[in-house]
Amino acid sequence: MKRQSLYFVAPGQVELIEEELPALLPEQVLVETILSAISPGTELLFYRGLFPEDIQVDESIAALKQSAAYPLKYGYSLVGRVMAVGQAVDAAWQNRLVFAFHPHESHFNAGPSELIPVPADTSAEDAALLPNMETALNFVMDGAPLVGEHAVIFGQGIVGLLTTAVLAQFPLGSLVTLDRYANRRAASLELGARASIDSQDIERLKSLQPGGADLVFELSGSPPALDQAIDVTAYSGRVVIGSWYGRKQAALNLGGRFHRSRIRLVSSQVSSIAPELSGRWTKERRFSLAWEMLRKIKPSRLVTQRIPISQAASAYQLLDLHPEQSIQIVFTYRQDK
Repeated sequence: MKRQSLYFVAPGQVELIEEELPALLPEQVLVETILSAISPGTELLFYRGLFPEDIQVDESIAALKQSAAYPLKYGYSLVGRVMAVGQAVDAAWQNRLVFAFHPHESHFNAGPSELIPVPADTSAEDAALLPNMETALNFVMDGAPLVGEHAVIFGQGIVGLLTTAVLAQFPLGSLVTLDRYANRRAASLELGARASIDSQDIERLKSLQPGGADLVFELSGSPPALDQAIDVTAYSGRVVIGSWYGRKQAALNLGGRFHRSRIRLVSSQVSSIAPELSGRWTKERRFSLAWEMLRKIKPSRLVTQRIPISQAASAYQLLDLHPEQSIQIVFTYRQDK
């Protein structure tokens, strides 16, 4: 049996390659992909050749335990249907709709432990954004917002928008977001931001929060934004750094005010639970909350393009050259019904 797999082959180049699907093992199931979601920030680092080459692509995801070097498969937001089960697998898996942290490809074999059943009341498109929702929850948990705090989010890509949607449910003093693109700012307001302003207009942000922000999230993927985030943080405030910059360097002014203001920089990454929470929180508990938030927020409304996997190159060109035209792209597959 053949499958189509998307490979990043060089900076600015992706190819859809047909390859032989390995034989199904007794303890595996065969999944036929319905759709997969692009993670714009991370995947553009691979597309542009800006990823660090001295690490594995992802140590926590079995399908991505490979060296960060071309050619490589990537992607981790896939929804498909189980089409066949191995002899050692419970027959109840047959025809089940599942989510997988798996690269963009039309078919794959996996053990049931690598799959997450999609709840019956959740659409495939909402389910494809499960990792983004889990990441947003992780940022908020690491930020630990308090009642009445003034919060700021730099970056309103898909993860930034979902972070806004989660934070909007807290009784904050204010919630202001920043992004370069008008369509993202409009979506941010719809999701509950009190104000959403152009990321170049830092002076307006300061006028909206003259005392500074208690809690700032840097989710833009742009290293200069981290220095701006520090600049607008109040005394003893905290900056949650969710962006992965790859090989891009961040030049920071850590001289005067930062040195005396006791500002905390918090590294936040979704592959683990913060140590201070791990006694009570597990990945399973966080996933359960993520499904609840998916049902409540319905992030599929943020999907701006649905592109056949055969036209994948055009999707990355759009993100690379015209990011203002997109918020979230999903790939569709021929067997999508």
